[in-house]
Amino acid sequence: MRIIAAVPQTLPRNAELAERFELLADLLELDGADAFRLAAYRRAAARIREAAVPVAQLALDGKATRLSGIGGTIEAKIVELSETGDLQALAKLRDKLPSGLVEVMHVPGLGPKTARKLWEELGVDSLDSLRAAAEQERLRALPGLGAKTEEKVLKALSAPARRSADTGRTLLGRVLGAVRQAVEEIEGSGLADRVSEAGSVRRRRETVRDLDLIATAADPPALTAFLAGRPWVAEVVAHGPTKATVVSHEGLRFDLRVVPPESYGSLLQHFTGSKHHNVALREEAVRRGLSVSEYGVLETESGETFQAADEDAVYARLGYAWIPPELRENGGELEAARNGSLPALVELADLQGDLHMHTDWSDGRGTLEEMAVAALERGRRYVAICDHARRLRDGRLEQQTEAIAALRERLPKLEILGGIEVDIRADGSLDMPDDVLAGRDWVMASIHSGFDGPRERLTERLVSAMENPHVDCIGHPTGRKINRRPPYDLDFERVLEAAVETGTFLEINAQPDRLDLMDSHARAAAEAGAGIVISTDAHRVHELDNLELGVAQARRGWLTKDQVVNARSWKQVRKLMKS
Repeated sequence: MRIIAAVPQTLPRNAELAERFELLADLLELDGADAFRLAAYRRAAARIREAAVPVAQLALDGKATRLSGIGGTIEAKIVELSETGDLQALAKLRDKLPSGLVEVMHVPGLGPKTARKLWEELGVDSLDSLRAAAEQERLRALPGLGAKTEEKVLKALSAPARRSADTGRTLLGRVLGAVRQAVEEIEGSGLADRVSEAGSVRRRRETVRDLDLIATAADPPALTAFLAGRPWVAEVVAHGPTKATVVSHEGLRFDLRVVPPESYGSLLQHFTGSKHHNVALREEAVRRGLSVSEYGVLETESGETFQAADEDAVYARLGYAWIPPELRENGGELEAARNGSLPALVELADLQGDLHMHTDWSDGRGTLEEMAVAALERGRRYVAICDHARRLRDGRLEQQTEAIAALRERLPKLEILGGIEVDIRADGSLDMPDDVLAGRDWVMASIHSGFDGPRERLTERLVSAMENPHVDCIGHPTGRKINRRPPYDLDFERVLEAAVETGTFLEINAQPDRLDLMDSHARAAAEAGAGIVISTDAHRVHELDNLELGVAQARRGWLTKDQVVNARSWKQVRKLMKS
């Protein structure tokens, strides 16, 4: 299969541009390009996806370089794509490499070098030919590959059922900024009295589809027209006096509904609650002679309809305390709201420190000082620098320790901890000796390879790491990458038992594509008595803002401030640690 370019009739959307640059990076990686060049294209692709304005038009106007991560070379390529529908660089690579090789390189356990070798020596140029080669036991003929590789490849190619049920949905972290911008613009228009996000975004679900907005206005048609005319709108799908549906240049679909003030609370409740939450709410109301809809609460005997301008009035009319949006999943929240046992959920402001971040001493992009200063600016009182152990050999760990000590003197208001992230090997051992770990302030242990191992082995790898007296926390414990890689096949109950028994904390990793622990696991862990750490795993300065996503995940897991370890001072955290 070869990629065929087409000259665009209109300017390419941001999502299309980003896909082209991602493809260019993948093909260059297969061709052996240097890591800095690949990182530049992938960074540009990410920035283009996040942009709230048409980047193609910016490039044609000579203004795309105003966006971080986009320099003159990238801007020139955007112009080339916009004007011709193709890139010369891509055309050369298409002539040189089969496009199906990109899919091959993304099969778990392979990668670009192995994919290239498979193509050159076995003629593997697609997933179908890869499957055939594995079934015919031809992979094992290549040096470095074997029967186990064939087994893993066939397992990966036949595992669509293990994909996330949310495949095809958009990460919350990608859309949240766009939703907030839309709300802010509507608020600033002077045309709306009240406006709120709704739907799965308001529940802070880890992936979302449509982006719901609810508003009240004295002149509803003027407000829907305002939304339809925003410069970031690429397509107006529907536009009426009280509703508007638009699609942004990033491919995000926004649905705005404008209602009378007296209906605002009922509609907001209706469009925020999950289907299961709303069904359970309505079924209970029917038993009490009430009928709940987006228009209000109807008393069936008298025929009177109760309308509410605020959500709390809706819940109060039905006999409940107001329920935080993150809990509206029919997970016991209605009973708790009726009997007064809803938890006081953790807030972002409760967190005092971030115990997992990286710098350019390993695979991060920010310097030690840049990351520390940015954390301080965000109100953090302490941070743990957890660069990867494998990048800190040959005296580099000692050098970093000295650099941290020097930075502490320059930033006395921030406790900078000399942490480390160690790999958990296949046998459960760690990739840094115990005598070195004993000298670190904070030790994260994580699995970074061998994700598809047997359930028992993966479970024991984590348990073995937790039994190490120097390991303070397990990073991204189930290893999932949302929409890309399912969680490890773990005996999670055994993992929880070991966490409690050994006093090892478990992480909610706030990276948008991880959010690991997932909400149900976080709830189970907290109920079992395991300490939960919410951290960013930030590799760049802007990723420090992801702490909010981790807090949202904790709230969906019913966590309180007391159940979150780093909602305490560092002095208090130390008292909870093993040592």
